[in-house]
Amino acid sequence: MTIASLALRSASSSRLSSAITSGKFSSTWINIPSKRFFSKSTPKTMRFVQYRTAAVGNKQLLGVLSEDGTKVSDISERYGGDLISFIRSEASLEEVKALATKATPVALDDVELLAPVTNPQKILCVGLNYSGHCEEQNKPIPKEPMFFSKYATTIVGPYDNVIAHKISDQIDWEVELAVIIGRKAKSVSKANAMDFVFGYTVAQDISARDWQKLRNGGQFLIGKSMDTFCPLGPAVVHKSLVKDPHQLSIKCSVNGVEKQNGSTSELIFRIDDILERVTQSITLLPGDVILTGTPAGVGMHRKPAEFLKPGDVIDSEIERLGKIKNKVVADS
Repeated sequence: MTIASLALRSASSSRLSSAITSGKFSSTWINIPSKRFFSKSTPKTMRFVQYRTAAVGNKQLLGVLSEDGTKVSDISERYGGDLISFIRSEASLEEVKALATKATPVALDDVELLAPVTNPQKILCVGLNYSGHCEEQNKPIPKEPMFFSKYATTIVGPYDNVIAHKISDQIDWEVELAVIIGRKAKSVSKANAMDFVFGYTVAQDISARDWQKLRNGGQFLIGKSMDTFCPLGPAVVHKSLVKDPHQLSIKCSVNGVEKQNGSTSELIFRIDDILERVTQSITLLPGDVILTGTPAGVGMHRKPAEFLKPGDVIDSEIERLGKIKNKVVADS
């Protein structure tokens, strides 16, 4: 790990701690007191992270963030250091709180945050799911959702690099709300669909537009599934902390210049609708990831079009969920 990447992770971790403590994730957002997000008297304050420390080397650990966001408590011994294993265990939040209370907290600045979920069986994505994103393309609001997929090998951590692959010169950004599935879901109805959600995190659906639109016979798979094309994090926030996932500010900037600024209220097909439609034919499993779409402001539809290049830094942010920061690097 380079000194630069360590500095990036440390600075980003400090900002995460500050955001959680202050109850806001950007100076441009409304400053809502942190008590709206956290309760001191309930175990339902779960922000799950996967991480490493210098003491354990490459071993992946599973932890929960302290309520002020400055420390991580290890709960790996019982769940194998893996969020999906924890979700499958169906452990109660009370049990998690008890484990975290017994653990010796580690300062967030002293850990390397990894993607909060790794190796899901499925990453399912929804295209054209924000009204503004349809408008910027002069496309009508779809009557049915458009689904596509990404491979799990696209997943990288909240502060990891994104590779500008040599085979593309049209790499684009798309900040998205990611849903993490909590229970096996088959033929669910909208009425109970949210019972199958475990939590939420911030995602970047990085896209090679030339491969998505012009090459590979018009199929999305390669354009969406190049290595490092799905940064996730910084934590999976348990659904109990998110009163309404359809009322969250969502934004993205590149090199400090705001590119996307929207709200999940713009979702055309909401999470319960997505789950009902998908599970009529595809069984969702614990830990599966659903990317719900992106608001207006992507590079491809700007005038003139803008694309990512080595050296660019992408900041992706969702209210109550946190912020990720990813640097674009040359393909080696």
